[in-house]
Amino acid sequence: MARDTQSIVKMSRREGYALHPKAHKALVKRSALPGQSANGRFRPNKGSQYSVQLREKQKVKRLYGLLEKQFSNLMKEASRTQGQSGAVLLQLLEQRADNVVYRAGFAPSRRAARQLVTHGHFMLNGTRVDIPSIRLKAGDTLVLRDHSKQTEYFKKLDEVSPAPSATPDWIKANRKKFEVQVTGLPQREDAEPDINEQLIVEYYSR
Repeated sequence: MARDTQSIVKMSRREGYALHPKAHKALVKRSALPGQSANGRFRPNKGSQYSVQLREKQKVKRLYGLLEKQFSNLMKEASRTQGQSGAVLLQLLEQRADNVVYRAGFAPSRRAARQLVTHGHFMLNGTRVDIPSIRLKAGDTLVLRDHSKQTEYFKKLDEVSPAPSATPDWIKANRKKFEVQVTGLPQREDAEPDINEQLIVEYYSR
């Protein structure tokens, strides 16, 4: 299965945005672009409107761990769907199985959540699932397989992935049962607030 194997820290520095929890400290220490001076003096200005749109697209694509073709196809689907294209795009991204696992607190990052799903640790409505991009809808239930409960990762879940302070209103997570119930659809406010989805729409509307 195709995936982006670039260093998440380098990508975070490129976008000037922490794409992974471990990237926060790295950005504080080295805010410059990869390959440039560590003092950050050579980070370019915002530049053209096109470059601003491109960077926002790259930021969100990398934040959710998608490749270019995947992201482009999702944007096309969002454009065909009723509603504001940018908000619909974020809704589709939030509905991905790997994102739901991450939002429920069963993984410390989306990359880790993607790996858990790919390795088939979860059952979706009673059927083993190993496709991170599969889209969950209201009424779906994601449950950890019995065999997976015996792994060291899930035995030490509170250490490797502490429970989040809050979960989105559209999902209900039960850490004791290793279960996630989807109770609705994600809203715009459920995605990161510092995403400017309109820039992405404009990028693909060129």
